[in-house]
Amino acid sequence: MVTVSPSDSRSPECWQYSLRLPYDPRAARIARVTVRAILTSHGRGELLDVTELLTSELVGNAYRHTKGPSSVRLVALHGGRLRVFVWDGSPYVPPSFGEVGVSPRVPSPPAADVEHGRGLFLVRQCADRWGCWPLEGGSLGRGGGKLMWFEVGGDVA
Repeated sequence: MVTVSPSDSRSPECWQYSLRLPYDPRAARIARVTVRAILTSHGRGELLDVTELLTSELVGNAYRHTKGPSSVRLVALHGGRLRVFVWDGSPYVPPSFGEVGVSPRVPSPPAADVEHGRGLFLVRQCADRWGCWPLEGGSLGRGGGKLMWFEVGGDVA
């Protein structure tokens, strides 16, 4: 079952939405459509393309590399920043996301003959900040896994 819910926000500038996705090959598309609707309704069209792309990549990875549901959370922060979290049930943290990254460092692209790794390269290339937190069993009521995230928009702190 897919759900979208805004959180109670004290500032019209700051808001949150959560989307729960079943293990389904259509999950990345559903996430893109939902991100587009949320950002459009909040007048954040300048973030649409990059947020759709990067969210789709992380949700696609969750489907490709796990056998369970995933979830997406969009959080509007002060100063025009947007942070997107993607949770999945796998505890594996990709090496490129083991530490918090901040652009403008330009990562090396994957080798031309490598079949995987371009999605995380795009996140590192296009996001202002990114990272991943491994979760110990059940801290968010989801049984562990990891929480990958990225930030776009506004000023990088």
